[in-house]
Amino acid sequence: MSPRKSVAEALSTRAAILERSVAIASAEGLEGLTIGRLAGELGMSKSGVLGHFGSKETLQLAVLDRAGEIFRAEVWEPARPAAPGLARLRVLCEAWISYLERGVFPGGCFFVAAAHEFDGRPGPVRDAVEARFDAWRGRLRKEAGRAVDAGELPGGTDPDQVAFELLGAVMALNHALQLHHDPRAPELARRTVQARLGRPAAVTGQVHRDPPEPTTAPER
Repeated sequence: MSPRKSVAEALSTRAAILERSVAIASAEGLEGLTIGRLAGELGMSKSGVLGHFGSKETLQLAVLDRAGEIFRAEVWEPARPAAPGLARLRVLCEAWISYLERGVFPGGCFFVAAAHEFDGRPGPVRDAVEARFDAWRGRLRKEAGRAVDAGELPGGTDPDQVAFELLGAVMALNHALQLHHDPRAPELARRTVQARLGRPAAVTGQVHRDPPEPTTAPER
């Protein structure tokens, strides 16, 4: 076996472990991940799984990273071409609602579930979850601030308040979908966002493109 093929196979195996781990953790929590279970479901040995991550905690952190990549692709990337400020904030919120409505993760918002699981448990995993929420709240706050500066939101609007309300609306949506299976919940969330941000103006066809910048969930 050539070294190049060996590396490619190792990366493929690691990716398969991560994808299965994300699916399990979404529905059962990060603590639901066990090396034995993954080995059995993937037809691997325990040592084979451990060889890619070394420990359960390292695996959990890698799963958070992978979930963050999925969140970014689903929620941030659709909003990136929109003009900074209110237009981008509206697109971002619609993508965020759609991500939950379509059940991208089997257990709803991956990071809301992780926050409930680890918010009272100090350690690297909790720190990683908190960092993603902080980064995402910062993204919402930044776009709200741009909207205020541009006169798209009333003067004196507190960007932190806007971010707080939008986070609350989407977390309520996640709760309504996961616990109550409420089919009206996505529309209620959209109405809440519209009440905060107003109705969008007619589409002009203009597209803004920012240089890439890091963002995390909840980039997650």
